[in-house]
Amino acid sequence: MNVINLRFCHSPQLLHSPNLLFVVPSSQTPYFTLRNPTTPFAISLKNRFFSPIRASMASSASVTENETKPFSVLFVCLGNICRSPAAEGVFTDLVNKKSLNSIFRIDSAGTINYHEGNEADPRMRAASKRRGIQITSISRPIKPSDFTDFDLILAMDKQNREDILEAFNRWKGRHSLPDDAHKKVKLMCSYCKKHDESEVPDPYYGGAQGFEKVLDLLEDACGSLLETILAENKHLQES
Repeated sequence: MNVINLRFCHSPQLLHSPNLLFVVPSSQTPYFTLRNPTTPFAISLKNRFFSPIRASMASSASVTENETKPFSVLFVCLGNICRSPAAEGVFTDLVNKKSLNSIFRIDSAGTINYHEGNEADPRMRAASKRRGIQITSISRPIKPSDFTDFDLILAMDKQNREDILEAFNRWKGRHSLPDDAHKKVKLMCSYCKKHDESEVPDPYYGGAQGFEKVLDLLEDACGSLLETILAENKHLQES
């Protein structure tokens, strides 16, 4: 890949181009059990296949959700090879250390598809590895379903946020996206406590120090992000 192509992919100027009640769970709901007090059977809905199972003779009908829907976070930068993969790695590391991985879904994406299918930048992977953080993501562009599938979308800088919102405005009519999905989009640095920066700078054309700076910002923001999510969604740890 030559320098011209690399500059192309990181150029923001180029981006503006019944007794028995049947309940069908959403794609995010793994399992429901419906019990009816007038029958010794219940209907199990799993992957939308129906199968009879023995039901307890409860005094009243009940619907039990066996698992809490994971809280989903999507980190987004331009090419999804430096900042957003690092954010995904840092946040995943924090979640794993607190044994909360079962209640989170974490991913990253880019506002362009130039690097789609590629691993993260080796310089970012190396810098993260020195801190004990593994980056294993593969680059992909943001897609319409992200606005439905994720609870929070974190943009690394203001231009990324504008591009994400522009994409949402283009897609919302054609893909029946929630009207308020744009409220999910926030700036990564808005969660920083130790740093004053409002954006996570793109380290692509700089030296090693730039990658370290990015990780410093992300570690600060991700720690606060996790605290905020848990404080605002107490049910996540109660399940």
